[in-house]
Amino acid sequence: MTKTKGLWRSLRLAALALVGAAALGAMTPDVAFAQDTTAVVETTTPDTTATTVTVEETAAPAPELTVDKGDTAWMLVSTVLVLLMIIPGLALFYGGLVRAKNMVSMLSQVFVVTAIGMVMWLLVGYSLAFTDGGGLNRFVGGLSKVFLTGVDTNTLVETFSVGVAIPELTFVAFQMTFACITAALVLGGVAERVKFSTIVVFSILWPVIVYYPMAHMVWWWGGPIMASDPANAEALASGAGLIWSFGALDFAGGTVVHINSGVAALIGALLLGSRTGYRKEPMPPHNLTFTVLGTGLLWFGWIGFNAGSNLESNSYAALALINTFVAPAGAALSWTLTEWVTKGKPSLLGLASGAVAGLVAVTPAAGFAGPVGALILGLVVGPICLFACSALKSWLKYDDSLDVFGIHGIGGIVGAIGTGIVVNPAFGGAGIVDYAAGGAAVYPGIVPQVIAQAKGVLVTLVWSGVGSLIVWVIARGLTGGRVSKEVEAEGVDYAEHGEVAYHN
Repeated sequence: MTKTKGLWRSLRLAALALVGAAALGAMTPDVAFAQDTTAVVETTTPDTTATTVTVEETAAPAPELTVDKGDTAWMLVSTVLVLLMIIPGLALFYGGLVRAKNMVSMLSQVFVVTAIGMVMWLLVGYSLAFTDGGGLNRFVGGLSKVFLTGVDTNTLVETFSVGVAIPELTFVAFQMTFACITAALVLGGVAERVKFSTIVVFSILWPVIVYYPMAHMVWWWGGPIMASDPANAEALASGAGLIWSFGALDFAGGTVVHINSGVAALIGALLLGSRTGYRKEPMPPHNLTFTVLGTGLLWFGWIGFNAGSNLESNSYAALALINTFVAPAGAALSWTLTEWVTKGKPSLLGLASGAVAGLVAVTPAAGFAGPVGALILGLVVGPICLFACSALKSWLKYDDSLDVFGIHGIGGIVGAIGTGIVVNPAFGGAGIVDYAAGGAAVYPGIVPQVIAQAKGVLVTLVWSGVGSLIVWVIARGLTGGRVSKEVEAEGVDYAEHGEVAYHN
């Protein structure tokens, strides 16, 4: 009976979330679609996203959009690669790190968060992230595209090149996978003691309150066509999301995905409390083979995550690809060397963890850094994340079970700040595209760019911290939050799912 009541509470909460989102959308004007009589251009930014710009009918006609089958094919492949990162990549990575008695629980949570994330993205997520939000546009989009209204096989999204586009449905699917993996990453912070029902409530509410607004703040702007006309400079700045308006760069989600999920995991871990026996009994990974297999799938899929964020199959995608090779390689080596020197043995877990930390750090810089800059980011982030996952975690005594904050939160901060440095053309970076100057690469200087990056990081920490606290409090209040000590001792698998991963 208690479980049934908990389920009904979850369903009611989902309904309330949708009603609340609708109320928010009622405060914002509808946005026309590309096929309407008003000239509308669906666009993306050098930080990897799409937005909609409405141009008055009296204005000069926008350049005709063209679609290249090669770009579309690359984006379809990239989308599938990101899905591979989640199921089975992240599921196996996390599953191998927990104890054997909690393997089914971990796999189930990753799976359900992914499924809910896809449905929520279709219902309200895409609209809240990638439409104009009217009076709230600095922070969140509107509801003009709920249920993908107006999105069909004829609508397009502009890429980084003026006049080049991909099908909007391709972009919707690609960004859908980002929303799914971000929520799934949070699970590592509360592993081995959180209720399945709590995760269900979390995965419905957290994207609405935290992820969709963050994606909008970082990736919503006027786009290349609008930016190519200097006369649009003021409108371009005033119509962008808050973090984009700072001039902060985030190619594939250092703030939106990694810092965001890391903070949410830390808040959840603190609110739910430590696992029973934490710091008193050993809790080693039960299957490092699964963890390394998951690491390989994550690394493989991350090519789609980073290089796909370019939205075109060109030299910038190639730059993101090679950076996604060298940064994790450097981080794996620096983590392992530091561990070897300080602890006496280089661990396999350290190699895997270092590689993931490098992937996290290069994510915001993937299309901006040169290969040497990406390697330096990796070499720097390895020891920093090792410190965060060992000494810092021990000093502060919080139980972030699978080190989501230590790797994704801290690694994301290092990468986001570091992007402001490695983008510098003098250091081999690609610079920032100035569309008004015909696509020339510019750079405002280390101090201004690092300040812009730091402002973006600060907003992310505050938004995710406050929003995640609200969501975890609601989820815990409705479902209880964590399993009983008896269930935790026995293992969450059988008590929560009636299944076990292994039969002896």
